[in-house]
Parts: sequence; structure tokens; C-alpha cells
Amino acid sequence: MPSDASAGPLPTLPERAAPQGSRTEELLALVRRRGRIEVSEAARLLSVSQETVRRELRKLEAQGLVRRSYGLAFPVETSSFETALSERLQSFPEEKARIAAEAARHLGEAQTIFVDEGFQPLLAARALPRDRELTVLTSSLPVATELSARPNVQVIMIGGRVRGKTLGVVDGNAVDMIRTFRLDLGLIGSNGVTIEDGLTTPDPAVARVKAAAIEVSRRRIFIGAHHKFGVTSFVRFAGLDDFEAMITGTQLGSARARAFHAAGANIVQV
Repeated sequence: MPSDASAGPLPTLPERAAPQGSRTEELLALVRRRGRIEVSEAARLLSVSQETVRRELRKLEAQGLVRRSYGLAFPVETSSFETALSERLQSFPEEKARIAAEAARHLGEAQTIFVDEGFQPLLAARALPRDRELTVLTSSLPVATELSARPNVQVIMIGGRVRGKTLGVVDGNAVDMIRTFRLDLGLIGSNGVTIEDGLTTPDPAVARVKAAAIEVSRRRIFIGAHHKFGVTSFVRFAGLDDFEAMITGTQLGSARARAFHAAGANIVQV
């Protein structure tokens, strides 16, 4: 039998369109891989029309798997899927920077602070004042690394299992350690916020850490971009009324903001 080398180059075949039944799955995989994607870009990559992409995204949104916003699609985290920290860097960076700055303005007299894992809490940590003494307890390796170089901040890193995707620390040791503290303020993030389900996250271990931090913090502030609202994930860890303020961006629609206000949330938009 002749070798592959002697057979000559194989003919170039035209790209085959994805079967209709798998197009939705292919689009979902693309959104999850990219972390965010424009409709026009998805249409180009999948070799379909933009209207086809919009139709498939509507299906995925109805299933609670993606969220659409201003021509973009974002994956919704579930019990089996969560975006990595590196992917979160690309989503609404200007809005998240404004939220972080506003969170710093809400510190009041707080001297002991819990800072959650995630990109938005990391931005909030960076926005903490450099002209006052602070003690920060955190479940985030990036937050600990960021603040440990500051002479005005004492950093306490909780111990436990490190999650590869977010570099957050979880499991029993982490929860037990958090419960030994009494803190002035907790800066808490979430994967989803709804009127019906409160604050949710995909991982039960993460939910336990967040719930413990809320339990030991005298004041609690939620920090999260507008696309977190209206999304439900796997595990509930807090209610809307557990927070003195919920800081988000002006991109959150006025009707949705009013609905959350009516449900007892103090929505602060920046």
C-alpha cells in the first residue's frame, strides 16, 4: 500500500455547515469559549446569517444558558459551567471600574473588610484607599496578591482548596476560619441576582464561603455589573435584603431597577 507521502496532497473540501440540530450547541460552545461575543462575529465564525444567530441566542436565553445585551451574548453560569477569571476581564470593564470606585466610597468607618473572589471584587480591592489602615480578609488569591504589597493593608488569606478557574479558596477550612472573625464590611459578588431567588452561584462550596462572610460582616454591599441581574444560578446564598446597597451600572434598565427597588433592594447605579 502506498504511503501517505506518495499519495499527494488531499483535495480541499468546502466547509460543511453545522447540522441544524447542533447549531444551537455550537453557538453555546462559542459563547462559553469566548466569554462574550458580538452577534456579527458569531455569524461570521459559524458561517450563518446574523438573524440565525439572534434566533439561536433567543432559544439559549429562554433556557437560561446565555444573556443578551446590546448586541452581545454572555454565558450564564450553571452547576456544570463557570467562566474563568481571565474571561471576566473582557466583560464591561468600564462599568466594573465605576462600580469598584463607588464601593470604595461606601466604606464609611470600616477598618476590617471581607473581599470576595472574582474580577469585580478584585477591582474593588484595587480601589480601596491608600491613606488609611485596613485589615482585609479574602478568599481570593489575586486580591491577596494585589493588596499584600500595600503598607497600609494587613491581608489575611483564608485557607482551603484553591479553585483553578477563579483562584478562589473554598471548602470546610475556609468557612470555619471566616466564622472566627467579626468584620465591619463585606464586599460580595455573585453570578446571578433575581427578585425570586436572591443571590446565586454555581458552586455549593463557593456559596458556603459567601454565606459565611455575610454572616460575620456587620455591613454588606453587593457589587456586580448589570448583566448579573435577572440571572439565576445553581445555589442560593443570600437575599436582597441582606445588603445595605447593591452597586451596579447605569446599563441596568430603569424598569428592572425599579422592580428590584420594590422588592426591597437598595440599588445604587453608577
